[in-house]
Amino acid sequence: MNYRGHGPAHFHAIHGDFEAMLEVETRRVNGSLPRRALAHVHEWRQLHRQELLDAWSAASTSQPLPRIEPLE
Repeated sequence: MNYRGHGPAHFHAIHGDFEAMLEVETRRVNGSLPRRALAHVHEWRQLHRQELLDAWSAASTSQPLPRIEPLE
């Protein structure tokens, strides 16, 4: 996420030379990631949905972004 974000709530995932933008509340993906990496990112998104929405809200008001734990 970044402070110049535009709706809907989303985040960017980077894996090697691949990059995708994923919407927090849907499974919509703009860009591409390898299949396995995308599956992990979707799992992480689902586990941290509320934290991502809270971070989106913080970013929209230029507040510091919270740290969200990685997928283990």
